[in-house]
Amino acid sequence: MTKTHKATVSVKGTAVTVLVHREQDYISLTDIARHKDSERTDYLISNWLRNRNTIEFLGIWERLNNPEFNPIEFDGIRRSAGLNSFILTAKQWVEKTGAIGLVSRAGRYGGTFAHKDIAFEFATWISVEFKLFLIKEFQRLKEDENHRLSLAWNLNRTLSKLNYRIHTDAIQAHLIPPEVTRAQAAITYASEADVLNVALFGCTAKEWRESNPGGKSNMRDYATVEQLLVLANIEGLNAELIHMNLPQGDRLRRLNAVAIRQMQVLTTSPAPRRLK
Repeated sequence: MTKTHKATVSVKGTAVTVLVHREQDYISLTDIARHKDSERTDYLISNWLRNRNTIEFLGIWERLNNPEFNPIEFDGIRRSAGLNSFILTAKQWVEKTGAIGLVSRAGRYGGTFAHKDIAFEFATWISVEFKLFLIKEFQRLKEDENHRLSLAWNLNRTLSKLNYRIHTDAIQAHLIPPEVTRAQAAITYASEADVLNVALFGCTAKEWRESNPGGKSNMRDYATVEQLLVLANIEGLNAELIHMNLPQGDRLRRLNAVAIRQMQVLTTSPAPRRLK
C-alpha cells in the first residue's frame, strides 16, 4: 500500500479498521475476529480458511477479480481443504495462489485484511448479527467520505474560478492590445486558458473535446480534487508571470514543472506529462 488511507468504524463496541488497498476498501479480519475472541484472532482466521466452503468462495472471487490468480495451486489447496491435517494461513494463501483478496501485513496497520466482499463473508461466519451491523457502519463511512469529497471538489472548483478572474485580468492588462474586437480578445483568452490546460492536463480544450465527443465541453468538470487545487495554484502563478512579461512558452514550461511537482505531492497517481 503505497499511500495508506485508514478509517475506523465502531461495530457493536468493536473498532474495525478499513484501509484503501489497490484503490479498493479492505477490512480488518483481525478486528472482526476480535469481536468473538480477542485472544485468538489468528486462530479464528486460520480455522475459517480451513473450511472447504471458504476455499471455494475465495477461489471464485479471485477468478472474477484477479487475472494473475494461480488455478493450479488453488486446485491443490481445494483438494486438501477439510482434511484434519489441512492448515492454511492468509499469508500462505497469498504466496501460493497470487491472491489479492487477502492481505497479511505487519507494522503500524498490522493484521489480516480482506476485500470488503470477503470481509463480509468472514463476518457472517463470526456472527450474522455482527455482519449486518458491519455493513451498516461501512455504508455510513462511505457516505460520509463521498460527502466530504463532494465538498472538497466544489470548494476547489470555486477557488479555481476565483483565481481565473485574477488570471483573465492579468491577460487584459498585459496581453490584449487596446481597441481590439471582442472576437480578437476571446482568441487571446482561449490561448492563455490552454496554457493552463496543457500545463496540467497535457492537452488543449479542443484536443480534449475531440478525444471525448460524448462528454461535457469543459475538461475541468472531470478534474479530480487534486487537479482542481493545482489548477487554482497555477492560475495565480500564471497571472504573476504575465505581469513579469515572460513569453508564453517560458510560462508554459514553468507552469508545467510546478503542476508536476504539486501533483506528485498531492497524489500517487501519474503526474502530468512533462513538456519536451
